[in-house]
Amino acid sequence: MSSFTPSAVLADSTLTHDRLDDLAERVRTVGERSSIDVRTPATDERVGVVPACEAADVDVAVERARSAQVAWAERTPRERAAVLFRFADLVLDLREELLDAIQIETAKAREHAFEEVLDVVNTAGYYGKDGPGLLDDRNRTGPAPFLTSAVETYEPVGVVGVISPWNYPMTLSMADVLPALLTGNAVVCKPDERTPFATLLLAELLEAAGLPEDVFSVVTGEGSVVGPALIDRVDYVAFTGGTETGRVVAERAGKNLIDCSLELGGKNPMLVLDDADVETAARGAVKGAFTNAGQLCLAPERIYVDETVYDEFLDAFVGKTRELTLGVGVGYQGDVGSLIDERQLDRVREHVDGAVEDGASVLTGGRHRPDVGPFCYEPTILEGVEPDSQVACEETFGPVVSVYPVSGVEEAVSRANDSEYGLNASVYTRDTKRGRAVARQIDCGTVCVNDPFTVGWASMDAPMGGFGDSGLGRRHGEVGLLQYVESRTIATSAFGPMERPASLPGRWFIRLSSGALRVQTRIRRWLS
Repeated sequence: MSSFTPSAVLADSTLTHDRLDDLAERVRTVGERSSIDVRTPATDERVGVVPACEAADVDVAVERARSAQVAWAERTPRERAAVLFRFADLVLDLREELLDAIQIETAKAREHAFEEVLDVVNTAGYYGKDGPGLLDDRNRTGPAPFLTSAVETYEPVGVVGVISPWNYPMTLSMADVLPALLTGNAVVCKPDERTPFATLLLAELLEAAGLPEDVFSVVTGEGSVVGPALIDRVDYVAFTGGTETGRVVAERAGKNLIDCSLELGGKNPMLVLDDADVETAARGAVKGAFTNAGQLCLAPERIYVDETVYDEFLDAFVGKTRELTLGVGVGYQGDVGSLIDERQLDRVREHVDGAVEDGASVLTGGRHRPDVGPFCYEPTILEGVEPDSQVACEETFGPVVSVYPVSGVEEAVSRANDSEYGLNASVYTRDTKRGRAVARQIDCGTVCVNDPFTVGWASMDAPMGGFGDSGLGRRHGEVGLLQYVESRTIATSAFGPMERPASLPGRWFIRLSSGALRVQTRIRRWLS
């Protein structure tokens, strides 16, 4: 498709320009299209191009998906699960190429990239194992025991549209794609234009694992063009991204009378209680706040520390943060990688600089580091942040966290809940029973005790999603699977229509029916 000056980033990887061009060829267009440059944040060099798809290309992709879906849905859930298991094996076999792709597109640290590989395998394994059983027909209680019955069955919705973000291009595409495929749907995925190759690699592996052609396809292009076209043509849309864009997606889905799931922003709190192990809490804060340079919707951006352990915690947290190294490129150059682009860098600088102007103190970090990479920013801890500053109220989505002393659990919970967001929170305490009790008071879809986010996200059998402005619907678990099906109830009467027998007067029918219902209610109360 194109020629490039050799890139130092690609030179260190298993991927080549020709390999990336081959992946881009997987995106089928109706005619000639302009291209979108894909740049690596490590050096801001162009490493590849993909087509700028238009509405007509989305039309064709969805039509092909709709045709292919029919035969895919006819396979049993266990046959579909076998594809997911083979896919998981291929992901592990080819992990080095996948890790290279993630680092080229996002410039995150390699260990953080490996978390994506692990998550994709975990998702495939969970739904491959448990998914078929969750799709079995279910007996439901009919109105008249022994004389009536009801069975719930499931059918795929048809074609699912997945709109995935740049920060976790593999994790946050496959978290929706794999359960949608297991339920018998076809999927058309629109990855962020900055990170298309990670998704295209996974599409190739799904095909190699035995997924029929066109059951999963990728359309690349600008979100403002491809996104609306996709929502207008599919039967369900799964979106991950910012809250304001999520509102637009939900409105458009509503107009089309299709359902949607939205994982949106977060301004996540972390609570360090008076009995916490401060070393453990500090390690959790470092992992939570600075994984993927803080570009993680689950990352803590507000830390509320009981005043009795505040100084001790702060010493440990600042000390561990200063030990982190910055690095970009393919390989193990650093503990923390780069921000995605200049726009994200500007947002981080604006938040930090604004907080400092309002009187906040930078305890460590606070600097742009172009000597490491064009968009690198140091892991930053702020103290004394004003409650109405941008960094206190808005999602920063960078390696920046604010720390506040609090007088006890009541104040910590109150301040944690003082947000329009409610995605993820964490609580640190030596008493896990107490931690779970505090967690119940926090208005977030997931609350982790003694861990920043991994234990919650990796609990695949448990739903994950947000309260308030953090989204609609849930990923993972049974609910994360059944959102991609239509349920059908098949109800049967063994004695014909449920109506008053012609030989029974209406007055007696009402009396007898009322008596029967009273007995049924008492039995239910006794059994409850």
